[in-house]
Amino acid sequence: MLIVLCAHFLVAVFAPILFAKWGRSAFYFLAAVPGISFIWLITQYKNVYSETLPSPALDVDWVPALGLHLSFRMDQLSWLLCLLVLGVGALVLAYCARYFKSGDAGLHGFGAQLLAFAGAMFGLVTADNLILLYVFWELTTVLSYLLIGYARTRIAARRAALQALIVTTFGGLAMLVGLIMLGESAGTYSLSSILANAPGLVAATGGARTVLDVGIALILVGALTKSALIPFHFWLPGAMAAPTPVSAYLHAAAMVKAGIYLIARLAPGFSQTSYWQLMIVVLGLGTMLLGGWRALRQHDLKLILAYGTVSQLGFLALVVGLGSREAAMAGLALVLAHGLFKACLFLVVGIIDHQSGTRDIRVLSGVFKSAPKLGVVAFIGAASMAGLPPLAGFIAKEGIFQAFLASAAYGPVGPVIGWTVMVGMVAGSVLTFAYSARFLWGGFGQKSKGMATAFKPVGWLFLGAPALLAVLTLLYGLLPEIVERWIKPYSMQFPAYDPNGLHLLLWHGFTPALGLSAIVVVSGLALFFLRTKLEILQGKIPPVIDFERGYRQAIVVLDMVAIWVTGRTQRGSLFFYLSVILGTAITAVIAVLLLSEQTWPEDIYLVDMKSPFQVIAGVVIVIGAIAAARANKRFTAVLMISVTGYGLALLFALQGAPDLALTQMLVETIILVAFVLGMRSLPPSMLERGAGGHRILRMVLGVAFGTTMVVVAMVAMGARIHDPVSLSLPKLAYEGGGGLNVVNVTLVDIRAWDTFGEISVLAIAATGVASLIFVRGRGQRLPRAETVETGSVGKLPTETFQATIHLAKRFAASRSNPWLVAGRTLAPERRSIIIEVVTRLLFHSMIVISIYLLLAGHNNTGGGFAGGLVAGLALTIRYLAGGRFELAEATRITAGTLLGLGLAMAALTAITPLFFGGYIFQSAILSFDLPIFGHVKFVTSTVFDIGVYLVVVGLVIDVLRSLGSEIDQHEEDGIGSMELIEDDEPLEVGQ
Repeated sequence: MLIVLCAHFLVAVFAPILFAKWGRSAFYFLAAVPGISFIWLITQYKNVYSETLPSPALDVDWVPALGLHLSFRMDQLSWLLCLLVLGVGALVLAYCARYFKSGDAGLHGFGAQLLAFAGAMFGLVTADNLILLYVFWELTTVLSYLLIGYARTRIAARRAALQALIVTTFGGLAMLVGLIMLGESAGTYSLSSILANAPGLVAATGGARTVLDVGIALILVGALTKSALIPFHFWLPGAMAAPTPVSAYLHAAAMVKAGIYLIARLAPGFSQTSYWQLMIVVLGLGTMLLGGWRALRQHDLKLILAYGTVSQLGFLALVVGLGSREAAMAGLALVLAHGLFKACLFLVVGIIDHQSGTRDIRVLSGVFKSAPKLGVVAFIGAASMAGLPPLAGFIAKEGIFQAFLASAAYGPVGPVIGWTVMVGMVAGSVLTFAYSARFLWGGFGQKSKGMATAFKPVGWLFLGAPALLAVLTLLYGLLPEIVERWIKPYSMQFPAYDPNGLHLLLWHGFTPALGLSAIVVVSGLALFFLRTKLEILQGKIPPVIDFERGYRQAIVVLDMVAIWVTGRTQRGSLFFYLSVILGTAITAVIAVLLLSEQTWPEDIYLVDMKSPFQVIAGVVIVIGAIAAARANKRFTAVLMISVTGYGLALLFALQGAPDLALTQMLVETIILVAFVLGMRSLPPSMLERGAGGHRILRMVLGVAFGTTMVVVAMVAMGARIHDPVSLSLPKLAYEGGGGLNVVNVTLVDIRAWDTFGEISVLAIAATGVASLIFVRGRGQRLPRAETVETGSVGKLPTETFQATIHLAKRFAASRSNPWLVAGRTLAPERRSIIIEVVTRLLFHSMIVISIYLLLAGHNNTGGGFAGGLVAGLALTIRYLAGGRFELAEATRITAGTLLGLGLAMAALTAITPLFFGGYIFQSAILSFDLPIFGHVKFVTSTVFDIGVYLVVVGLVIDVLRSLGSEIDQHEEDGIGSMELIEDDEPLEVGQ
């Protein structure tokens, strides 16, 4: 299972490379991942359903100290859901290869996200740990947000994606609280153990039972938001702004099924808790009726299916959550049937939209004549949705009617509630039949007015996915016994209400359930033929409760509160912000010191006489700080701040910490460059500083905070009662991490989780910098030098600097190889022969040094972070010498790609040990001999260090592009370009 899970995410990481090479045909390669996984799933049937063979399971320690495990288990319920997740996922990905055009933007990201979503759903339905289940649950939330917002230039898509994110995240947070309450009540977070002990938990009384009831209710809130039940149903129709393949997968077979899966998973143990039946019956039945009613007033084919999906999800939740053996059998039968026919119909809508350019049933006419094969496929899907024989929908609906008839007669809820629910389900089924007919007539019927809609021919590659789903729907209807065998082991966990039991059959004889089906068909046809009058009636009935309007009003109130709070806290005053932050820190520390007894160090001294040079470093830091505080020029202030940083690096070196000193020096240099680049857009002088009280208050606040930090450090040292953990680090570094450099081994091995979090923050910071400054797409490559006229970048006004320009042109060109690839693009007056020569001499040497620091860091000073900073400085020098086009020539790989590759390599290092029976981030020490190199000792954590190296380089490139290239472009756009003087061509050196 772990291989299947990892394959989805690993291929998703490399999907952009596949799309760059193969274009939209890369979708076929992506489809092979869930396709092969589906074949593997079929091979596991014997193990899953065998009473003697063990079911596929995996349990790996994740964070043992916290009791977190990577626990996966595939039972019959998981196996059934994986059929939909993997099977429909493979078909939808293959369908995308024909749905999208070769030139469509963002396909690489879309394909990667869709494949990763399939992996997240697979992880969700196989997770056997509550916290792990929640992690995959939120992964689907984030990925669905990205997929729904694929058309990020459309405000409707962005708004729909954000709405879905907010609603499902709200439910997810409520569910997290419920999962924690359930786990603590059970004393374990193992889902299988909790279900095994469910009878004892439900039998508890008093406070323990209350905690359980509330916890289950909160979990149901999460399930209901994900599966779009009222009052959270409105996000799903809005999500139709997503491309049709997203709707076919997420909103038919995968994401919305997550909530249904969770209800089905918990129902055997907790369907008799206090709030379960109330929430499931009321909200499920209400959603079924509301969604069906709304579907009958839609004119967009996709929205008809969207509201129909809302209705069907309420139907599914009601049936799956009932808690009887018959309902469990029929409910899972409908889960499979719904995944098949609804995905088929969404894909059909995508073809109609793609080939005709519209989904409006008022415009579409005569499509069946133009595309009869597509019409047959749509008819099978719509007929199954309506519940007509001999299709899957009919099998499931007959079973549901029989189950609820038994529940009304023999169930614990009593005949009044039982028959009320039964009547509501029949009414909902009538609406389902009516909107199924509306869909089929609206999409394919010949309207009485107007000409037939122009429709392009549909190829079999495009039609293949929905056609196969239609065939499976038909086979399901003809061979329901097979599906019954799949579901029966799960349904046996529930009590039976029907004395005769329930079987999935195409023909049960003349039964009450068949009579109800006949009533549904006749009433549904009547509603369809009265559609015009029904639309008029619907228009006259105002909505009693508009949940979407309530959501929008809540967002408006939240925005108003945020504006009110922001207006009183974010005042644009740096002094105010620092006063609040530093004042709070000082007050908190003083309060702790006064309210508790502290132990002070025994020997306190101001100067370490073993290293008197520290006094020099301290004096430099103090001078730099005072000078920075008194500087009136921004550039001067930044330089003085850097002096304090370099002084701190000197202190580290004097204290015997070369790694810290090197890293501090490199970081300080990069920050200095970033500040200087950014200051080009700011006035050179600072605003006039306030005098009097404010200046004195600043001084007092600064001194007080500095003193507070010194006191905190002293108290921390005096409070030590055990030997420092650092005493054991050298041994741990060498024996466990295989390295002599304690600092580097700690970063990439002993505390690799911390480092992984830090490089993730770096990637997020780089993305933040890019999003704040980039106007164009972040993934867009910088223009290359060959597209730019020689000497055209950064020209100065000729009449003002005529003498300077004339002199500079004499050295602007050379017949020999240029010092820099894109140096020629700079205007002559912008070029410096000294900087260009120095760059040519230093660049390659710095790159070599950066690689040396990367590879040698495990045993000597260096590491991926230091090496990446040196490489970033090399790129910085090259940018300063040759401008933004030189940066483009030096960075053929985009910053985003480097950040992604770095994080991927770090993640790969984390999970690879699991395949060999190890734990996450476990390092292996390999020793071998190579020709020329001799004996080599390689530690696998070096791969993690390479990931750190790539992330740091990507961050620096993002900073250079944002604060360098983009600002250069803006300045040049402001200056304007000027033509070269034709009668004064540059002299060529060496003539």
